[in-house]
Amino acid sequence: MPGEGPAIAPFMFVGEAPGAQEDATGRPFCGRSGRFFDDLLDHAGLDRGAVFVTSSVKCRPPGNRDPRVDELRLCREAWLERQVACVGPRLIVLMGTVPVRQMLGRTTPLKSLRGTPVRRAGRMFLPTYHPAAGMRFPAIAAALREDFCRLRIHAETGR
Repeated sequence: MPGEGPAIAPFMFVGEAPGAQEDATGRPFCGRSGRFFDDLLDHAGLDRGAVFVTSSVKCRPPGNRDPRVDELRLCREAWLERQVACVGPRLIVLMGTVPVRQMLGRTTPLKSLRGTPVRRAGRMFLPTYHPAAGMRFPAIAAALREDFCRLRIHAETGR
């Protein structure tokens, strides 16, 4: 599953790994967490068709385990960095600890990183929680809504 969205987009959303439904359909964020993701976009006044959505790895790891470091490195070098270069997003939203570790090399708890933009290698990243976590924990859902609302401001101001 390479991703979904326009060839050039202001925002790129990077999730962790495809779930069962994503693997079956070839579409990112199309299951339950995808519906919550769509709600977050709607809440922020963003159109899913105007953003690019992808994952840290392009297929579901066996047993739905977290992707290994070598898998993350391979997928970043072979696909994700090229996708970023092609799509040219102003902001890359890293949803969950896996894409934060993959793209920023950070193992710091996500709670201390979320919502604070990070500039690295000429790109701007926004670490936040994964929508699946927001479905389970109301406080995380509220944090996600807050982070997604910041995206609306970023879209309007370009900063």
